[in-house]
Amino acid sequence: MADSRAGVAGQIRRTLSYALGRARGDLAEAERELDAALSRLDRLAAAADEVPVRAARQRDARLAEIDQMYAARLAQLTRAAAEAGDREAPGAAGDGWDEWKPTPAERGHVAPELRIGAVRIARTVPVPALVPLLDRAHVHLSDLPAAEDAATARQIGPGDADPAHAPGYAETGDRVVTTLLLRALGSAPPGQVHITGYDPEQLGGGLAGFAPLANAGLLTFVGPGGLSALLDGLVDHIRRINEKVLAGAHTSLRELAETEGRRPEPWRIAVLLGAGRKDELTPHEQAQLERIARTGVACGVHLIVRGLPMPAGPSVERVRTGANGRVRVGGLGGLPVVLDPPPPPRLVTETSATLARRAAEGPAPVRFGDLLPAEFWRESSAEGLVAPVGEDAQGRPVPVTLADYPPHALIAGPSGTGKTNLIYAWMGALAARYSPAELEFYLLDFKEGVSFARFAPGRRDPSWLPHVRLVGVNVNTDREFGLALLRFLGEELRRRADAAKAFDATKLPELRAEDPAGHWPRIVAVIDEFQVLLNGRDAVVTESVNLLDDLARRGRSQGIHLILASQDVSGIEALWGRPSLVAQFSLRIALPKARKVLPEQNTAADTLPRHHAIVNPDSGAPEANRILRVPPAGDREAWGSLQRELWTSRPEGSLPPRLFDGDAIPRLETAPDFLALAPGADPAGRRWSAGAPVALLGEAIDVQARSARLTLNRAPGRNLAVLGTRPDEACAVLNAAARSLAAQYPDGGARFSVAVLDASAALAVDALHGILPPDRTAVYHADNVTALLRATAAGLEDDGDEPHFLLLYAVDAVTPRLARSGPAPAQRRGIIPPVGAHAGAGARPAGPEQPAAAPTGLDDLRRILTAGPEHHTHVLGWWRQPGRLRDDLGGIGSRTDAIGSWLALDVHGSELSQFYPDGRGPAWYPRPWRGLFFDRAVHRVAEAIIPYGWT
Repeated sequence: MADSRAGVAGQIRRTLSYALGRARGDLAEAERELDAALSRLDRLAAAADEVPVRAARQRDARLAEIDQMYAARLAQLTRAAAEAGDREAPGAAGDGWDEWKPTPAERGHVAPELRIGAVRIARTVPVPALVPLLDRAHVHLSDLPAAEDAATARQIGPGDADPAHAPGYAETGDRVVTTLLLRALGSAPPGQVHITGYDPEQLGGGLAGFAPLANAGLLTFVGPGGLSALLDGLVDHIRRINEKVLAGAHTSLRELAETEGRRPEPWRIAVLLGAGRKDELTPHEQAQLERIARTGVACGVHLIVRGLPMPAGPSVERVRTGANGRVRVGGLGGLPVVLDPPPPPRLVTETSATLARRAAEGPAPVRFGDLLPAEFWRESSAEGLVAPVGEDAQGRPVPVTLADYPPHALIAGPSGTGKTNLIYAWMGALAARYSPAELEFYLLDFKEGVSFARFAPGRRDPSWLPHVRLVGVNVNTDREFGLALLRFLGEELRRRADAAKAFDATKLPELRAEDPAGHWPRIVAVIDEFQVLLNGRDAVVTESVNLLDDLARRGRSQGIHLILASQDVSGIEALWGRPSLVAQFSLRIALPKARKVLPEQNTAADTLPRHHAIVNPDSGAPEANRILRVPPAGDREAWGSLQRELWTSRPEGSLPPRLFDGDAIPRLETAPDFLALAPGADPAGRRWSAGAPVALLGEAIDVQARSARLTLNRAPGRNLAVLGTRPDEACAVLNAAARSLAAQYPDGGARFSVAVLDASAALAVDALHGILPPDRTAVYHADNVTALLRATAAGLEDDGDEPHFLLLYAVDAVTPRLARSGPAPAQRRGIIPPVGAHAGAGARPAGPEQPAAAPTGLDDLRRILTAGPEHHTHVLGWWRQPGRLRDDLGGIGSRTDAIGSWLALDVHGSELSQFYPDGRGPAWYPRPWRGLFFDRAVHRVAEAIIPYGWT
């Protein structure tokens, strides 16, 4: 037992000893881990102590970076805001007062916002503080509460105060009103801002600086009891704008201006300063004020209200004013604003006076470009011509029509009222819409000047208006040219009428539909100062009126339209004596102070302002009046730009218009008929075989650049007598005839005998040197011309068919000598038979008791004139007086048919009676460098021509 116990005890001791050792080992290990954990804890605690310090450093660095980025971004945004503010308020809307001046925006541009001061978002960059007014909002001014004003002062800081101008509450509000009004006036065209002032406290004194505007009706003051009437008037105005101007096509005047590029109505600003009003607004006044606040902006009616209640709304800008120029503007988020210094009183007064003066001068005309379409030549003239000439009071283009009705136009206006300018505007608007295939112009200006010359190529500008076929300028002494134009139009009318009959058409639209390949443009003939053509009671007036009557009646159906313009149509007897003719001109256009173009009961032209015209398509009936403003279309730059663009687009093969300048002397070398002359000879090279030669004498006064032609065939009388005392003109006629004849023959094809019988012709004959064939030309003088005549008369039968032209300069200078001259010595000796042996004029048969008288040189001349043409010998001579020519032909009662054609220069028509078919002579009054040409083989009546220059 004891052993087993001892064994068990030993076992236990051994187990316990093992456990104790194991426990001691675990304890030591635990103590080591504890020490390690404590060490880690110490390190963690130390690290934890470092975290806040590091985080604080990183936070501070990041905050500093954020502050820097914020400051930079704020500065960037502030600069952008300042630049945007400057753009939104350019010129007069935002400039400082030192450099301020009115800068009206172009028509159609949106009105700018108006600067009143600056916002200090960033201390170094002030941002303009803008207030919307015109086309944008109403402005309601009220006082800042004292506490808020003090807070504003703290925000702004003392550095931003305006020590030179430190107003109180009331003065700050006055400064805002004055600034807004002056900037609005300077940003709009003169006369486009109308101000109405209601100021019962100061009786208008608050707006005293703007008083000069009242002289032009741009400023009206309403008395203390007139507020209700003022509000009613504004409401009626808004109603009219909505009904008559906007008319459902636009939502606002601003939208209309942006769309059409023009503003038809001025802005109206009502300044209501009601601080002294003792009673409250009546319900009616409050209701009217609310209506204006709600609908006025769209119609250009704006309120600046101070001291009166104003309803809130999106169109009302709140401006609260404090002391010392401190302001808060609702549209700026309530940011504090420092007002700009007030405008100097002198600037306000002088600007108002200047704007009033410019407004009194009348509204500026519309721009010429406003009349032009976006694309050129897109319209057809088949049914008529429609184009605007100007704009009406609402800014809308006023179209003017030429068609079956109204077919023709009558324009009248005193000198300086813009008649020519209106024609330019009308022509430009038509030419831009209709191509040259659709429209042709024929232009004639009877006043002295070259108003229409710009439509033809010139030295400075080679372009021309492609639609123009004829331009006549300086024709105040050439009524024949006006008659020629009417004759041309009459021929064109007959041509069109014949074509219409062939296609069974009655008017131009039908003809164009049946003959689409034909050239049937509408023709517009413009005759300025047309009364010159109809002055007097001669044959020119009679025929012109008859042609006008026919064109006016029948031209409408064939697309021929007349535009007649005059300073005063009241005294044109030939026109007003035919009421049926005048009635055809149903389109009447009257300029300021025009007389008689409108009926007596229509006096609208008496009060018409500058740059305006009345267009009446119903023969002047007052109810048909349309008043329009006409643009300055006569400006060379504006018109030249259009003409060059149209000229560049002209159809291929277009020819420039015929330019007839009554002050210019035509040149033979540029005449189309002269350039067309060419030699025509048989194989032998001696005879003319292409027909009878023609002598070109001058330029006919007609639509084509035609030459006055004398055909020198073998018929009796094919001679020419030039009559007059002006050597330059007479020699010019003979020189042109000689040069044109020489151009038709090759060398040696004809003989030229030139007799210089007066010293005044020597220079002209010298000019023919080198032009006439030298080996077939002989020059004679007074001492040997008798031999020329005698030899020519004697050899008529012997010369065969060789043409022989005698150019006799100043024949009557030697006719006394010719009358005394007898036969040459050889004849007396019987070597040469006397000329009298040939039958013909000048031969005197001898009686049974008396020998035959010897023929004189004058007899030889008469024989050549009588018998020469049948032998192809022609005389082209210059006699200085018709009486001397008559004497040379045999005196009073003698036959004159040896002179088949004559050209009279400074000779009165009554002196030509013996050479004229009716025995009375033509109606002809001499004028410089003009001649009257008559060829009995061609003419029924004589025609006026212009001799070709020869120097």
